[in-house]
Amino acid sequence: MPEIALDRRRVLVGGILVVLLLAVGGRFLLHSKAPAVPPPVRVAAPARTTAAATIFVNVVGAVRRPGLYRLRDGSRVANAVARAGGVTRHAQLELVNLAARISDGEQIVVPRRGAGVVAASVGGAVASGPVHLNSATLEQLDALPGVGPVTAQKILDYRQEHGAFGSVDELDAVPGIGPARLEQLRELVAP
Repeated sequence: MPEIALDRRRVLVGGILVVLLLAVGGRFLLHSKAPAVPPPVRVAAPARTTAAATIFVNVVGAVRRPGLYRLRDGSRVANAVARAGGVTRHAQLELVNLAARISDGEQIVVPRRGAGVVAASVGGAVASGPVHLNSATLEQLDALPGVGPVTAQKILDYRQEHGAFGSVDELDAVPGIGPARLEQLRELVAP
């Protein structure tokens, strides 16, 4: 009988060892799997630009210091005129839209009073010109020959959508202005 007790002890110790090995092995297998959610990826923040985009404009006419000026993108005509030293007492400022946004490469003309400007006669009323496409109001565009309020609004909408006019030829892209109308307006308008 002592041999049977010894065999029972061996079987019991062996069983306990197997259970322990299974427990340790199972725990190892469970913890060795890759996590379901990958660890977060660190991404470097984009470098912040301290300088805004720069544009260049040419300010001419009745200003104290005509010339080429560097401005921030999104500047207005008023900013460009101020950089040019402001207007002179001979400036005809009512023809300039100081609130208009300017674009790179644009020329801003501040007309002088009494300067030889082209005049357009519309129904007996005289509108002084040239009308600047990048700063003209709806009323100024409407006063042009062959341009009614609807076409004038289309010009303003085109300017808002596509930015400043680079040349008078771009008027051809405005709905309602064809080649014949463009030739009629060529001497009366400026970009």
